[in-house]
Amino acid sequence: MVDENADQSFESENFNEIDAHGELWTGRTYTSCSFIDADLSGLSTHGVVFTGCDFSGVDLTDSSHTGTAFRNCEFRRSRLWHSTFRSTSFLGSSISDTRIKPSTFDEVDFMLASLGGLDLRNLDLTGARFRESNLVGADLRSSVLRNADFGGARTSGLRLNDADLRGSTADATFWTSATLDGARIDAVQALAYVHAHGLVVQD
Repeated sequence: MVDENADQSFESENFNEIDAHGELWTGRTYTSCSFIDADLSGLSTHGVVFTGCDFSGVDLTDSSHTGTAFRNCEFRRSRLWHSTFRSTSFLGSSISDTRIKPSTFDEVDFMLASLGGLDLRNLDLTGARFRESNLVGADLRSSVLRNADFGGARTSGLRLNDADLRGSTADATFWTSATLDGARIDAVQALAYVHAHGLVVQD
């Protein structure tokens, strides 16, 4: 399959309700474009950059994205489940009322993204970057978050019960604002938890 529009740029265009099922997009650039209620199921993107685009109601089921960036985009009432995201960025994007799991995430960047209230249970988000993101009320129970970066993230009401947090980094407020019952942590994180709660370790 060859992308006849490879490396082309599109700006402020309306792609609402288009049917791009199963297509291949390579090296394209979309700026301030609208994909409301579009059928992008089965879409494969490679090195595509979306900036300030609206994906409300979009169907991205069974899609695959490698080296693609969704920057400051809006996902509302969207379907992203059964999809694969590798080396993909959601920098500054807002995702709400959206079906995400099950999906595969490999080296994904959610820096400055808004993920508040999302159901992200049982996902493997190893190495994911959540720096400065909004995770208020998100549900990450039983997820694998090894070596994830939570620096500066808003985590009030974040549910991390039974999650694997070993190797991840976070601010002190992370350990006091999130629910962590049953979470797996390493020795360094245990000390951070102790200090965040004002505890003193003595022999």
